[in-house]
Amino acid sequence: MPECSERHPHLKQSDPEIYELIQRQAELESTTLKMIPSENFASFAVLEASGSILTNKYCEGYPGARYYEGNEAVDPIETLAIERAKSLFVAEHANLQPYSGSPANQAVYRALCKLGDKVMGMPVPGGGHLTHGWKVNFSGSDYVQVPYGPDPETGLLDYARIREIARRERPKMIWVGGTSYPRILHYDKFAEIADEVEAYLVADIAHINGLIVAGVHPNPVPYCDMVSSTIHKMLRGPRAGFVLSRVEDRYQEKYHSDTKLNLAKRIDRAVFPGLQGGPHMHTIAAMAVTFKEASTEEFRQYGRQVARNCKALAEGLLRRGYQLVSGGTDNHLLVMDFRASEFTGKEVAQALSKAGIICNFNMVPGDPRKPLITSGVRMGTPALTSMGMKEPEMDRIAGWIDTVCRNLDNLEPAAAKVRAEVAELCSQFEIPGIRGK
Repeated sequence: MPECSERHPHLKQSDPEIYELIQRQAELESTTLKMIPSENFASFAVLEASGSILTNKYCEGYPGARYYEGNEAVDPIETLAIERAKSLFVAEHANLQPYSGSPANQAVYRALCKLGDKVMGMPVPGGGHLTHGWKVNFSGSDYVQVPYGPDPETGLLDYARIREIARRERPKMIWVGGTSYPRILHYDKFAEIADEVEAYLVADIAHINGLIVAGVHPNPVPYCDMVSSTIHKMLRGPRAGFVLSRVEDRYQEKYHSDTKLNLAKRIDRAVFPGLQGGPHMHTIAAMAVTFKEASTEEFRQYGRQVARNCKALAEGLLRRGYQLVSGGTDNHLLVMDFRASEFTGKEVAQALSKAGIICNFNMVPGDPRKPLITSGVRMGTPALTSMGMKEPEMDRIAGWIDTVCRNLDNLEPAAAKVRAEVAELCSQFEIPGIRGK
């Protein structure tokens, strides 16, 4: 049983059912390969801040301008977290109060757009996020979706084609970012397109923020009007979102001449009181801890290793004959492409799960299958790298994936064998927040 079984003594006594379920999750995370790209391991320090007595404090508003008293401790906490975020990404302004990534993106819409405005973004099948204009989300129903995406054959973005769409549609805002695009995003090219059509440019870096900090991926802040993110993925923080922005609005007279509020004030008002009430101060304290951890050379080395590990994993799968979206990866994730296979992405993901390899089925560009079935399997290396794994382990994991995929018609024996080997490998590594540091 993981070391965390010795923690939570009060919970064990007061609610043994929930306690046992938490222990069950800890056991799962200690014996399986966490390869969902959006999952990671928070440190003990982050977990302690997140579970602190700050959960008791209600403090609507912002530091120095609260609607409740008793903020002698919480104001410095939020201010420190803001300064650390700005320093980490070299940003002019930061709002750390969004409860998660989707609320952060909703605040961006409220700050920059009016209902019915045209917004360009990558749809989910192309590798984008629900909040970038997907039809079942508020962003696709409240705003006019103008989609762009990777070429179905190459899996790569065609910037000339994106420029053509922007020129024709003249959107008010352009999203750049995604959840399953495995290549570098060229913010300079997007900025040229946005400038040409006088559109706000917004980057969603929820997945790649750690790569940006490590210098493995370009920083969008110099090119974008706003940058949204979560902190619980590669940054290894609590479950929360944040928004970085410029202070001044270059399109004030064109789009917002009816208000004197600059970008920083508009995003702050969009978050509170526009969308939310009081901030979660226990979460913001954990965010401050996370930003401090991410400012170290140790973290930058971690980010670089994440990319090296993912490339090694991709190479291992390619050598074994598998198709990958875009032919490989530049970042922390890859997507296996099973369009030519009789097996669906969902079937493969469920089979891998039985073998202790936890990933998710995912749509691929030009996917002929439905979203609840898909032709792709998405996997990444952030959590494995947090455990201390490197390239040799990635090749071994590629071999296990191959074993499962080659035995889908007779899965149980192969899955049981791989599952035991996976657990044995996991026992050799630390697991932040569970076992070890």
